[in-house]
Parts: sequence; structure tokens; C-alpha cells
Amino acid sequence: MSGERRWRPGIVETRCRLRYYWLGEIAASPLNGIPIQALFARSWSEHMDGLLNLTIFLAATFASALVAGLSGFAFGLIAASLWLYVISPLQTAALIIAFGLLVQGYSVWKLRHALDCSRLWPFVIGAALGVPVGVTILTWANPAHVRVGVGIFLVVYTLYALSRPAIRPIKAGGWLADVIVGFLNGVLAGVTGLAGILVTIWCGLRGWPKDQQRAVFQPIAVAIFAMSAAWLGARVAISAETIRLFLFGLPVLLAGTWLGLKLYGKVNETTFRKIVLSLLLLSGAALIV
Repeated sequence: MSGERRWRPGIVETRCRLRYYWLGEIAASPLNGIPIQALFARSWSEHMDGLLNLTIFLAATFASALVAGLSGFAFGLIAASLWLYVISPLQTAALIIAFGLLVQGYSVWKLRHALDCSRLWPFVIGAALGVPVGVTILTWANPAHVRVGVGIFLVVYTLYALSRPAIRPIKAGGWLADVIVGFLNGVLAGVTGLAGILVTIWCGLRGWPKDQQRAVFQPIAVAIFAMSAAWLGARVAISAETIRLFLFGLPVLLAGTWLGLKLYGKVNETTFRKIVLSLLLLSGAALIV
């Protein structure tokens, strides 16, 4: 009919504006020809992936804070074993440092009357030399290599901790050996954010009582977290995404720490420690595979 206005499918220019119309059941984008449904599906998929990653991040943060509040240890180990699946090694190290300062700082405050500076200073000096080396390595490290390296370390450490071989305490080396251990511990902390692992193992090898060990490795962890934060902030710009993750995780961190402190003394420490170490072993193996 001559008076009937016919519409042609496709892009129609009307008053200098581009519009697009449904072509059957599929619409074509005026920009690149990609079906609108495909764009929506891609956007929805990315949204769901982001939500899943955030859920894993928050769950790992809560679990790590719970264990750290209960035992005063292993926040970085548990967090890294799961965070490395959903965030980068640089973000993992930065957040372990930030959250670790909060969790371990409170424990050190409670232990302030038991601190022995004569035992602390060699580890602090060693860490001050090692942290910059570790942070420098972190800036160019391959993410895959970091992931496998953390996995191997988790497996080796947990196998050692589970077996706890009966060996004679190491008395040799004196303060120089403590400085070397502190240096290696600082390098590891700068790369991964795991602040007190080597010092903790070394304290056990020294044969120090449990209370004395805790009065050493927890203050060292706080000192390393503070040094790592300073060096990381000076050499690497913290992204807005990392800051958002910190703000999202902070309430969960506080809740997990609070619950861990409430449970402290009510749960059999030996049994709980074996469960945690077993989970760490599985997490380390998964990172390697």
C-alpha cells in the first residue's frame, strides 16, 4: 500500500540518532555487530564470576582470622592457599600484610609483658635486610611460579609440622644464626606476605618452650608486616581494587578474629592444630597441581 510506512530491519538513522531493532530473535549491536544476547550473557557471566571470587575471598578471610584468633598463627598460610585462586600474588601479599598487622598486633598487645628484646633483635635486623629483597622479587615474579612455590612450601611445612620429629634442640649459631633465619624469613615475607613461618619453625628447633616461642614469632610477624607494608607501598602503587577488597574483608576479618578469641581455650588445641595442618596440606597440594 502506498500510504503504508514500511520498516526495514537493521539500523535506521532518525534525527541523527542511531537505533537498532530486533531482527527476529537476535539483535545486532550498532557498534560491532555482536548479538545483544551475547553481550548480556557475557556481562552476566563476568558478574557471576566476580561474585563467586568475592565469596571465596571473604570465606578464606573469615577462616584465616578464625584460626589466627584461636591459635595466634597461620593467617597468611590459610589465606594464601585460597586467595591465590581468585586474586593476584601482589594483591595477596598486600592484603596478608594489612590484615596480618591487625590480627597479630592484637596478640602482641596481649603478650607485651612477656616480650624479651634480647631474643627479638637478631630476627628484626635480619628481617629488615630480607624484606626489601623479597618485595623486589615480588614486583617481577611470575604468578604461576609464585603459586607453585607457595604450594610446595605449604606441603613441606605441614608435613614437618605433622610429623614433629624428636630431635635435639639446636644450641649452636647464637645470634648470628637468628639473624640469618630472620633474613630468610624477611625474604619469604616480602614475596608472599607469610611473615613468621621460618621463625616459628626455628623457635621449635631451638627447643624453646611454647610460651617463649609465641613471644618471639608473633612480635616478629608484626615487625615484618610493618616493614613489608612500608616497602610495598614505596615500590608498588596499591590499586583501587585491592583497597576495595580490604574494605570488603575488614568486617569479616574482625568477626573471625572475635570468634577465634572466644573459642580459644575451649577447643582441644592439639586436635584443632592437626585438622588445620591437614587442610593446609591439601591446599598446598592443590596449588601445585
